Amino acid sequence: MVNVLVVEDSASAESTVRNLRRQGYDAKGVATGTDALKLHQRADLVLLDLELPDIDGLEVCRAIRAAGDTPIITFTSRDAELDRVLALQAGSDDCVVKSTGVREVMARIEAVMRRAHPRSPTAPQSISLRPLHIDGRSREVRLNDRPVEVTSKEFELLYTLASTPERVVSRKELMAKVWECDYTESSRTIDTHVSSLRAKLGSAKWIVTVRGVGYRIGHGRKRSSEVS
Repeated sequence: MVNVLVVEDSASAESTVRNLRRQGYDAKGVATGTDALKLHQRADLVLLDLELPDIDGLEVCRAIRAAGDTPIITFTSRDAELDRVLALQAGSDDCVVKSTGVREVMARIEAVMRRAHPRSPTAPQSISLRPLHIDGRSREVRLNDRPVEVTSKEFELLYTLASTPERVVSRKELMAKVWECDYTESSRTIDTHVSSLRAKLGSAKWIVTVRGVGYRIGHGRKRSSEVS
């Protein structure tokens, strides 16, 4: 559960805390910058009003940022570019106007937390399609226990196909995943790399063409509905 510290005047803080708790957050409210500086290290995120009764909100923001990487979203009463710029320069991750609706505030909290704690990408896996072995970590291809020298794009193409051995991957999808561009920009690129891979693997059966659709990884034999 995400622990949120709300730093606002008492009436506003109570309302914000209630809304956060309804959305599943563990929220606590304080009304002064002094209390914020005492408690912010226990929070996963700080919602900070820039207009505080004891300390300038920008100073509180700077102090929290100097102490660590706790995400901060600041509130300003004016929809003015200067206010937002000063807040961001002080270390705020986002700055919203106080009149912003609850749903937008919640969405901004989720966005800031995603940036602060991005999901780790899935580690590449090893794929074994005996006698073909593709190691996603070392980016090595072996056939009958012998290494096959492939280029970076050839490896990515082969790995993409082998990752879903029972599925046909469209040419458009291959261009997007391997070359990060639209299929129409360079349609012959796939043909060239497929031809090269087939030559290096010693057989066209390892990469099977499905007419009008795309390609799939082979299993050492042809199927009547497919042409290699």
